[in-house]
Amino acid sequence: MQNREEISRLENLVQSILDEAKLQGATAAEAGLSVDSGLSVTARLGDVETIEHHRDQGLGVTVYFGQRKGSASTTDLSNASIKETVTAACSFARYGSEDPYAGLPEQDWLATEFPDLDLFHPWSLAADRAIELAIACEDAARSYSTEITNSEGATVTSHQGIRVLGNSLGFLKGAESSRHSISCAVLGQRGDSMQRDYWYSVARNPDLLEAVDSIGRKAAERTIRRLQGRSLSTRQCPVLYSAEVASSLFGSLIGAISGGNLYRKSSFLLNALDTRIFPEFVHIHEQPYMVGALGSAAFDAEGVKTRARDIVAEGILKDYVLSTYSAKKLGLASTGNAGGVHNLVVDSGTDDFTGMLKKLGTGLLVTELMGQGVKMVTGDYSRGAAGFWVENGEIQYPVEEITIAGNLKDMFKNLVAVGNDVDYRGNVRTGSVLIERMSIAGE
Repeated sequence: MQNREEISRLENLVQSILDEAKLQGATAAEAGLSVDSGLSVTARLGDVETIEHHRDQGLGVTVYFGQRKGSASTTDLSNASIKETVTAACSFARYGSEDPYAGLPEQDWLATEFPDLDLFHPWSLAADRAIELAIACEDAARSYSTEITNSEGATVTSHQGIRVLGNSLGFLKGAESSRHSISCAVLGQRGDSMQRDYWYSVARNPDLLEAVDSIGRKAAERTIRRLQGRSLSTRQCPVLYSAEVASSLFGSLIGAISGGNLYRKSSFLLNALDTRIFPEFVHIHEQPYMVGALGSAAFDAEGVKTRARDIVAEGILKDYVLSTYSAKKLGLASTGNAGGVHNLVVDSGTDDFTGMLKKLGTGLLVTELMGQGVKMVTGDYSRGAAGFWVENGEIQYPVEEITIAGNLKDMFKNLVAVGNDVDYRGNVRTGSVLIERMSIAGE
């Protein structure tokens, strides 16, 4: 592993923080330290708009006096500031309220093995080269069509950092990672119709980023195809979520089975464990050890080991998503999800995007969602949307200014198919998703 000396230095610093907490009377403590650096360049209309170099650092410490908890943070890593931060956390804990569920993870929950997941690929990207890439990306979009009339710019970013987590149970581990991206957003006009769309690529390894001219062209293509959109009359019909927006459906699933919503009894999937919530063919699983993936990690934000596991198998809900606190509140064990899930994978069917359109037949293809219209308690779902009307498996015209609505319980049960057109750019890996029927509100 690169930067081994720097990781060791930061690990020693975290250990000294834990030692200081013990000296000040804490019965238990945990500390997280991060050091990040990066470059971000945006070009707009052929000129440089912004260049930002950043180097950030931060420390968060949590202490326990019995089951009273106190936390404090700082960006100053001097010895004096660190001691003051620990003192502040201890002061908060001394005067805090007792919480029977507060505390560190159980010892046997903690990660003890740390495979190389290939998460660190620094990019020796000079500012002038980043400017060239950003301008070339935007140029590809602007030159695609005379109907591309303006631009929000193209952005190239490179980020790398080290994060160290330790606690008084003996867990102490530093890990380095990187994340790079290129994006472009442009505006188009045809008559009185104006639209905006974008495209982007993101990867831990810069060699795996999509070519800048391809990103620019896709941003332009997506913008042009949305021009002269229509509304729809109110109706019910099948709905196909494109892969890039389908992930939000499974984000709602994770929210519903997350510990905080479960112990507050504010989830529409309360008491749904071991019941069928999807059709039998649906398999959703967490894969935290994927090499080089954006969501991979050997341990969560509390040092608890992650594990490959089924969330939904044969349509049946098999497990929850729990941190240490929520697990203790529910009388269960942590699932290693403090900070979220790690590579949620929705198994694909055999149809590519064209096949999914044919399976849709006549209905709505959704390519953009607006708003946050999901009621977690009831599962009621209502979001602004844009996309395309499809007839006989062929796209007919763009659609805008509509609302799609349903109930997530029904939507999950009426999931017809998952395409093999998987979007790999996030923490949820899914293809397009076809829902049998939803309500459309338009004109």
